[in-house]
Amino acid sequence: MDLLLYFWLLLKASLFSTGGLGNLPILHEDLLARGWATDRQFAEALAVGQISPGPSGLWVISLGYLTAGWAGSMLAVIAICLPPLAVLAVERVYRQLQNHVFVEGFIRGLSISVIGVFLVVLVRLLQANGMDGRALAITIGTIGLTLTRRLPVPVILLLAAAFGIILYR
Repeated sequence: MDLLLYFWLLLKASLFSTGGLGNLPILHEDLLARGWATDRQFAEALAVGQISPGPSGLWVISLGYLTAGWAGSMLAVIAICLPPLAVLAVERVYRQLQNHVFVEGFIRGLSISVIGVFLVVLVRLLQANGMDGRALAITIGTIGLTLTRRLPVPVILLLAAAFGIILYR
């Protein structure tokens, strides 16, 4: 087993997951494909992680131990601690530079790009689920009525349902 590659796989799983058991599918795919872990080792690590006190993401340390001994458990500790520590370091640097014109411009640009990506994904999801002009009109009308706060929400929902029945007959 290449311990450097093993560490990279653990770190990658930590970086691309949201914590807890979020890294399970990534690690399962990577470690089983290389023959570095078995389903039984995953089951045992998850069982130890579930009965252990503390965050549920610590099961990775047990997996590291079961698959690569003490070195594996130490690499797992480092791999799951590095992403949150990196966030803290970035936050500290950001606090010192947040009022700089370059940083403010970067954050504005980043915000606009995130909104753009969100809208593209939203439109594709809506199209994939049958959203058309009629449904969009009902949605916009419903949002508009909700923002006015003149009608109770149940009435707005009933109106939206009625328009849906009329438009989709």
